[in-house]
Amino acid sequence: MSGTSRIERRFAALKAAGRGALVTFVTAGDPDPETSLAIVKGLPGAGADLIELGMPFSDPMAEGPPIQASSLRALQAGMTLAKTLAMVRAFRKDDGDTPIILMGYYNPIYSYGVARFVADAKVAGVDGLIIVDLPPEEDEELCLPALKAGLHWIRLATPTTDDKRLPTVLNNTSGFVYYVSIMGITGTAAVPTDHVRAAVARLRRHTDLPVAVGFGIRTPEQAAAIAGIADAAVVGSAIVDAVKAELDADGKAKPGLAAKVLALVESLAHGVRGSRAA
Repeated sequence: MSGTSRIERRFAALKAAGRGALVTFVTAGDPDPETSLAIVKGLPGAGADLIELGMPFSDPMAEGPPIQASSLRALQAGMTLAKTLAMVRAFRKDDGDTPIILMGYYNPIYSYGVARFVADAKVAGVDGLIIVDLPPEEDEELCLPALKAGLHWIRLATPTTDDKRLPTVLNNTSGFVYYVSIMGITGTAAVPTDHVRAAVARLRRHTDLPVAVGFGIRTPEQAAAIAGIADAAVVGSAIVDAVKAELDADGKAKPGLAAKVLALVESLAHGVRGSRAA
């Protein structure tokens, strides 16, 4: 990749400011495209430093029930990969600085067409990809074409990624490393802070890339603790749960849904911005 990317600029600015990042995850199209776009457009103002935008898929195997349900809601509302890219384009009309990372699974991209997807994602204003079901051994499928096009390839490291495997995981990884703080699926357990501290230190011995930590972070206090250890705290299930809490009996968005979700993000951001005292 040539030049300095939005992701690199954002992490450099936060490092200079002496604080960690808040990375927020929302599923594109949840609970409907219009409400979802309002949430995404409001995230930077609420304090999100980077945005992970989930690409809805019918079988999100790494996700817990909240994100699985959000993906189903989005699909039922007519969300597609093409509409997800259109959402990024709409976001970029007003915000040219906040990094957006698409997170999801390879099947929808394969169906869309790899070359077409990479080109369209770059033009739309996508900054990076997290594709959880493509291991390093399959880099030729999507990782290398994405990197060639100027999209960061963000890989997951887990508690079971040992020192023998870690160099393979870090090969071709760019933007940042996403450390999965707990075993299992998203949104099902609290983050073990002492374990995260040791894991982040180990990752930093192997790479100069920023380290983001996700899975299990739900409160401003937890976000603050993790952002005080790592370069970023990633919050997803708690935000998705806030969307679900504002649906009516028919599964439709109640008035003010976006505002309530963004209020939660504001509280998380407030925690993260005080985190370097940790």
